[in-house]
Amino acid sequence: MPRGDFESESDFRSVVDALLKELLVQLDECDPDLLDPAMTTGNLVLRFESGATFVLSQQAPTHELWLSANLRAWHFVHEGGVWVERDTGEDMLALLSRLIGEKLGQPLALRA
Repeated sequence: MPRGDFESESDFRSVVDALLKELLVQLDECDPDLLDPAMTTGNLVLRFESGATFVLSQQAPTHELWLSANLRAWHFVHEGGVWVERDTGEDMLALLSRLIGEKLGQPLALRA
């Protein structure tokens, strides 16, 4: 059963597509020797110089975004206009900024 702010799968996909494109623009500004971001339909893939890979992927049936990073997974829902982790309530952009910043060795502040 879908959760969050979306009335339809179309609304969900539209918001996710815009978000992933915006994140790609911001991450493209990072040093290309350290991070190679790429977008495919519904997914943002981040490949780091260290060999690590993070994947942020849309899950249309549940209206969630899933993040796979550092041998862990997080599940985000859009509630009150903000993407939050469904179990902890942690802000997705804050978590992504921290995880990516740690891999890059420098602070990062992603925005929607």
